[in-house]
Amino acid sequence: MPPPPPVPNTNSLVSGPMKSVEGWVIFVTGVHEEAHEDDIREAFSDYGRIKSIVMNADRKSGLAKGYALVEFIERNEAQDAINALHGKPLLGQKIGVHWAFCKSNSTR
Repeated sequence: MPPPPPVPNTNSLVSGPMKSVEGWVIFVTGVHEEAHEDDIREAFSDYGRIKSIVMNADRKSGLAKGYALVEFIERNEAQDAINALHGKPLLGQKIGVHWAFCKSNSTR
């Protein structure tokens, strides 16, 4: 069996964050299943004005699916939240915080 292909260097494929239609969206992973929108708002509002928060819940249990999208009005506010909260605990569970949309360096 041949070895798997190498993992692409994402630094060469991604050139930076990209604005959504009206704001700067960050993707939050590792969200505790019992987290609510208010928990996300409380943690992220220290870094700027939040335009919207989207959290999906499991249809059967009603618990959070483990991720959230947080939209900030200003790019620097979103970046501050990423820098401050990535890898930090939220409700006792470590979260990941990244840009939801990134520009591609690809010329396809």
